[in-house]
Amino acid sequence: MAVAYFHFYAELNDFLPRNKRHVKIIHNFTERASIKDTIESLGVPHPEVDYIKVNDIYVDFSYILQDEDSIHVYPISVTDINIPAVLVRPPSLSIIRFVLDIHLGKLATSLRLLGFDTLYRNDYADEELAAVSYEQARILLTRDKGLLMRSLVNYGYYVRSTNPQRQILEVLRRFDLFNIVLPFQRCLRCNGLLQPIAKALVIDQLPESVQLQNDEFHRCQECEQIYWKGTHYERLQQFIDGVLDSEKSK
Repeated sequence: MAVAYFHFYAELNDFLPRNKRHVKIIHNFTERASIKDTIESLGVPHPEVDYIKVNDIYVDFSYILQDEDSIHVYPISVTDINIPAVLVRPPSLSIIRFVLDIHLGKLATSLRLLGFDTLYRNDYADEELAAVSYEQARILLTRDKGLLMRSLVNYGYYVRSTNPQRQILEVLRRFDLFNIVLPFQRCLRCNGLLQPIAKALVIDQLPESVQLQNDEFHRCQECEQIYWKGTHYERLQQFIDGVLDSEKSK
């Protein structure tokens, strides 16, 4: 029987049993296996991995395990002064877009509020989520690590927090998005883009109090939901300010 020794760093330990966190893991094997399959068999989804070093040599996911290998697996948060030539994560996306699983509805709303293209449905099947992520080059955000292990998923992240307000900060920090926040650009209901619309064109769809107190309106280009600056706007603005201030005071 062959043996390999695994070392997982930083937040990759979140996926391991408590007794295997931050320690050398002894892995016995008898069959030929790729390093990607082995890492996932130990519990770590491949989209969370940034680079891998085997016996001081950087390798990609196709590397085949050998007896007595010493394997070090790193997430994106751990940087090497010598940037590895072999990164296992895919190239950086020029446009940041998301697709979220059923567990992250409130996070989806927050991302849309901040201007990010975010797909969400409460009836997405796992295979559909993986396919959308792959075909549209969207970052899959999920609370299901098994979903991240699907081979189609190139861009993905396991959201650690279960608190919606902490989740939005976690995602913004993970993908360094604070500087590209553009609030009130997207429909919170369907993700469509908002455009200004003349009051006269929507006045018959507005409550009387809104007709009297507001002159500026936007309408979703997809579902035609109408938006204006009411008490809900003030509440949303407070949320946005709180998110941005949290990063400034970090």
